[in-house]
Amino acid sequence: MSLLTIEHLRKEFPDVTPLKDVSAVINKGDVICVIGPSGTGKSTFLRCLNQLEKPTSGKVTLNGEVITDPKCDITRVRRKMGMVFQSFNLFNNLDVIGNVMEAPVRLLKIPKDQAYREGMWLLEQVGMDEKAHSFPDELSGGQKQRVAIARAIAMKPDILLFDEPTSALDPTMIGEVLYVIRDLAKQGMTMIIVTHEMKFAKDVSNRIFYMDEGEIYEEGTPEQIFGHPQREKTRQFIHHLKILDLTISSPEVDYTGILEQIEQFSKYAMLGTSVRRNLMLMFEEIVLQNLVGELKRHPEGFPVQVHMEYSEEDAGGMLELTWGGAPYDPVAGGDELSAAIVTKMARSVRHEYDGNNHVVVEI
Repeated sequence: MSLLTIEHLRKEFPDVTPLKDVSAVINKGDVICVIGPSGTGKSTFLRCLNQLEKPTSGKVTLNGEVITDPKCDITRVRRKMGMVFQSFNLFNNLDVIGNVMEAPVRLLKIPKDQAYREGMWLLEQVGMDEKAHSFPDELSGGQKQRVAIARAIAMKPDILLFDEPTSALDPTMIGEVLYVIRDLAKQGMTMIIVTHEMKFAKDVSNRIFYMDEGEIYEEGTPEQIFGHPQREKTRQFIHHLKILDLTISSPEVDYTGILEQIEQFSKYAMLGTSVRRNLMLMFEEIVLQNLVGELKRHPEGFPVQVHMEYSEEDAGGMLELTWGGAPYDPVAGGDELSAAIVTKMARSVRHEYDGNNHVVVEI
């Protein structure tokens, strides 16, 4: 059952457009984790949903009501769309229970004794009932965030929005907040969570939005996004890949310069000594020792596309070469000593031909 519909949402600022064209349907009970690099509009996306940021264009519909319509009473709508911020936003002049009671009493006109009972029950659910009469400055970051979650739930929202709820916390405090959010997911609360906690996103959500290029660049189940991403930027992000692409246009290329670029890439990617050494060795043995000599005799094979990547996830490297011309395997068909070095140092080596030659070496 559709709860929230987003159609062609766009947000422009004077110097940047973080949201170019975002469309999605959120169903009741969905737990959606929004992931992606910094600066790709994830927080802006949430703030446009509850109109803390006014979208430049597009439409947002909650429970059949178009909340981007200028005539919409957005204050009333926000009562059904709870928000938990990075920085807690608690009222420092109120104690914990006062923070939880404030909105239900003032906005929903719930009697104070009822709001107190319900607030204490919510604090118990998030493990904060013993701190009910403490003030925010007496709490740790994790405790403040749990109170902020209880305060949001106190309004009985249809959907909860979390804007990187653990980013301001010390590592020791992150687990207690994620535990509370996991429990809400089990209870069927509809949630959209911007997070950089990849394991949490994989475990708690039923859908993942990967945001890039001002849009939902790729969407799928956790298994699809984390196990089988379909688009290149998603794959790079999920596997923490560092990438270097080079082109060798002719035998007269500056190989010293190319080796220097590989060296700089290795430093930038913080490659371990063995991976860095092996990448350089593979390049020298396959390209300089064998492939270039072959292509001097068959220059129609140029240019050679060189692709290197390093995965922080498994601390492994990969060298991929692509060129044209007739089929040629520069490992099996090249210098025997070079072949022995490559096959000994690499985890795997394969050559394929589909009209172009492809060599992939995993290190």
